[in-house]
Amino acid sequence: MRTLKIEQFRPAMSSFRQRWLFARAFLRDPKGLGSVIPSSKFLMNRILERIDFARARVIVEYGPGVGNLTAEILRALQPGATLVAIDTSAEFVRHLQANLPHPALLVEHGSAADVVPILRRLGIAKADYVVSGIPYSTLPAALRRAIVRASREALAPNGELIVYQFSNAVLRDLLVEFPSVERGFEPLNILPARLFYCAK
Repeated sequence: MRTLKIEQFRPAMSSFRQRWLFARAFLRDPKGLGSVIPSSKFLMNRILERIDFARARVIVEYGPGVGNLTAEILRALQPGATLVAIDTSAEFVRHLQANLPHPALLVEHGSAADVVPILRRLGIAKADYVVSGIPYSTLPAALRRAIVRASREALAPNGELIVYQFSNAVLRDLLVEFPSVERGFEPLNILPARLFYCAK
């Protein structure tokens, strides 16, 4: 496969079609998405500025949806780095595979709770960052705890879990699994978003 230069990478689908696909998926499963529109540029910038792309060899993204944040991460990845995107929606998985043809992107259909076996199957030992926007407030408590625990296990010793949410529902689980949890806030997102930066 031909290697693309990061600055040449452009998603194949228009932003209007992305928003339409996202809204249609929200109407079918509002609890699975948590928002009728994708994350704003303001929120994505908050997430991206937290990632040290110079050292990030493996990044995992939970719930990439139509790939707005995925595309921005791919633009910033250094040569040789990998982005693993995990989504429970087969439609979003097909969308990403068709519209983000980047050699660094590995798209997986599955649950974030299975991140460790997914990485193992891909031949990846640990992740430097896990970025999660899945709506924890609508998940069963046991699944929410399982995802947070699996995320900790998937991270390298100096890795970080970055979570962005509209509520504090996941905070208690994060504090159980991670000794360090910093908090942030992005008021210009629709809806305003809370961020949690969790280090091992």
